[in-house]
Amino acid sequence: MMRKGMHLSWIELSRSALHNNIASLSGLTNGKLLAVCVKANAYGHGLSEVVAMLVDHPKVDYLTVHSLEEAVACRQAGWIRPIMLLGPLPVNLADFVLEYDLEPVIFNREFLRRLGRTADRAGREIRTHLKLETGTHRQGITEKEMPAFAEIYRRHQSLKKPYGASMHFANIEDTTNHEYAEFQLKTFRAMLKRMAALKINPTIRHTASSAAAILFKKTHFEMVRPGIAVYGHWPSKETYLSYRLRGGQNDLFHPVLSWRTRVTQLKHLAADSFVGYGCTYRTTSPARLAILPVGYFDGYERALSNQAYVLVRGRRAPVRGRVCMNITMVDITDARGVKLEDEVTLIGRDGAETVSAEQLADWAKTINYEVLARLAPTTPRIIVS
Repeated sequence: MMRKGMHLSWIELSRSALHNNIASLSGLTNGKLLAVCVKANAYGHGLSEVVAMLVDHPKVDYLTVHSLEEAVACRQAGWIRPIMLLGPLPVNLADFVLEYDLEPVIFNREFLRRLGRTADRAGREIRTHLKLETGTHRQGITEKEMPAFAEIYRRHQSLKKPYGASMHFANIEDTTNHEYAEFQLKTFRAMLKRMAALKINPTIRHTASSAAAILFKKTHFEMVRPGIAVYGHWPSKETYLSYRLRGGQNDLFHPVLSWRTRVTQLKHLAADSFVGYGCTYRTTSPARLAILPVGYFDGYERALSNQAYVLVRGRRAPVRGRVCMNITMVDITDARGVKLEDEVTLIGRDGAETVSAEQLADWAKTINYEVLARLAPTTPRIIVS
């Protein structure tokens, strides 16, 4: 068992925050089937650690992953309930669907044929989910392609029909105008009618990402597939604003992840001293710096150079100079009493101050998803209460 005292940099995961967020989502969706997305290393939180916190949770029915490797890791972490494979799998690896008892999302005829033949030979019935193209134009099949897929389903006893039908919204997070989402939902319903006419009517339907689950009850169907909200983050400022304008409560989600490091060196600088590569920062008066053993390799973006601040002893300490591959320098002139190996907060709370993933995203001109997903898998994750 890892202890945070063993590390110079570590990530803390709050079990209570995770369970709070699941309860909030379950309440919003009236207990619909809940498929928690753990792709991208559980949005940077650590796949095996998150699975360990979910494995006995009574309200989580599915995990969704992007890759076979993630699915295998979930099984190895002890998950025995359904896993939906969202992303592609090479045609010649169709037998792994049976080996690891997966429910693949289908958008490729060649793969579906191979899967049908493989499952027929094994005498196994396979649950699949047909991905419908409604306007995002990523993975998914059009209505014109649907008869060819229906023919494959009819040909293979192991397939019978898709267990699920799904889609993904293109513009439900980044705007308070949801006309395009309404268009996609209308298209989805029309395609479901076409599926029924072809006698491949699904048992369950699922369209709702975090934003859709929060904002639109009519997208919930039989299952919802939340991602970032499970980890305590709003999908966007627009989603938060839309929800609050409708009278929604403020304290819905709690961030699960905090990121800490330690001071590994203290330096006193004279006025007119340059800091870091490129001499991008110059002191105007005597200053005190703390050296931190994290950088862009660890997921602390180079774009945060001379932009962000960290928290030391409950005080803000600005980043000075360029963030390096494994080192960042911060100004602790105004943070009294800082000592070697003192704890530093990169994401999270220290006293009355907080640094959020959303703040880092603003400074780096990106989104909270990317800030979290790019946290290095090599950084130890520690589950706390």
